[in-house]
Amino acid sequence: MLTLQQIKEDPAKVVERLAIKGFDGKDAIDRVLALDTERRQLQLKNDNLAAELNKLAASIGQLMKAGKRDEADAAKAEVAKIKDEQRGIAEKLAEAETAQRDILLTVPNLPYKDVPAGTSAADNVVEKTGGEMPDLPEDALPHWDLAKKYNLIDFDLGVKITGAGFPVYIGKGARLQRALIQFFLDQANEAGYLEIQPPYVVNEASGYGTGQLPDKEGQMYYVNEDNLYLIPTAEVPVTNLYRDVILTDNQLPVKNCAYSACFRREAGSYGKDVRGLNRLHQFDKVEIVRIEKPENSYAALEEMKDHVQGLLEKLGLPWHILRLCGGDMSFTSAITFDFEVFSAAQKRWLEVSSVSNFETYQANRLKCRYRGEDKKTRLCHTLNGSALALPRIMAALLENNQTPEGIVVPECLRRYTGFDIIN
Repeated sequence: MLTLQQIKEDPAKVVERLAIKGFDGKDAIDRVLALDTERRQLQLKNDNLAAELNKLAASIGQLMKAGKRDEADAAKAEVAKIKDEQRGIAEKLAEAETAQRDILLTVPNLPYKDVPAGTSAADNVVEKTGGEMPDLPEDALPHWDLAKKYNLIDFDLGVKITGAGFPVYIGKGARLQRALIQFFLDQANEAGYLEIQPPYVVNEASGYGTGQLPDKEGQMYYVNEDNLYLIPTAEVPVTNLYRDVILTDNQLPVKNCAYSACFRREAGSYGKDVRGLNRLHQFDKVEIVRIEKPENSYAALEEMKDHVQGLLEKLGLPWHILRLCGGDMSFTSAITFDFEVFSAAQKRWLEVSSVSNFETYQANRLKCRYRGEDKKTRLCHTLNGSALALPRIMAALLENNQTPEGIVVPECLRRYTGFDIIN
């Protein structure tokens, strides 16, 4: 959530930057400022009434001592009248603050200065590329056929048990999946991330804290009777560990990682994008989360990008990094870099990670602050990234590593799988 300070410093600039995300913010920003003026006027009136109350309270005692009971009673009546007026002001203040917050919850984060203009994925910028493209024969199989051939993943069983988008991993497929999870967690641990095992369901406050609500409620699975949501990513519960927390200067940076299953309705997805592992309703992911001082957050973002790049290099997958344009960024992000790997049999790039800096946007919702050496409290910056999401990594590994003898397991995974080839 944007802070009032951000808006009041240069409202026109805020509206201009929001337009980079395709959001027309003029009416919302004007209304927020009008409500702020109303709130400050009400607060000033309330402060003046409080000062008047203090004077009356002091005078009542003096009047009683002087035996001026009638004047004292009149002063008491005036006190009661002022208190009634204060109650009315308090109600109006609460209404103005609620209305202001409700509007701010609908306004996306400001894009960072380096975010390119654009309206869709076609306008994203390829920032960096690495890895070798595999040379596969023309009859190379896509991962869904390889999964069937080697009995690794059963998509039909998933449909039988639950529905489309809930695959069943079998035998070496399940072991490869578990190997990837452990590999990603071990790599995060070596990079100094403290592992967290979070709940897979969160309450409404947690959804609001990280910005899934009210923006993405239609994409989340909702547990009606308990008013809970299945998590779309471990970012939500892990970042919410620091909701309503004031960290000390020496507690920063916070570096957490977490494995979780993730649940997304993916409403509106169809066609080739949903074939096989390309788009699922339930999938596994290892997430890295950082809480930083504002002056350090962009250096932390580069560290996170390097970490994800290192994972892809160890897996031997061809990759590139996209700097997302304003129109393709999330509601909450200030800047996002997507990592994609090349799926050789499908001949297309697949997103496997998003690494984002949210600056103070989530922290303001969460009231996640730190106390500096000067004893003042300030909002933190929050960051997170997929390190990594498994389905499309699995798809690319199966497709890119297929040989006439079987599917070759990357060397970095073999100590986890216990086998070096699937045949």
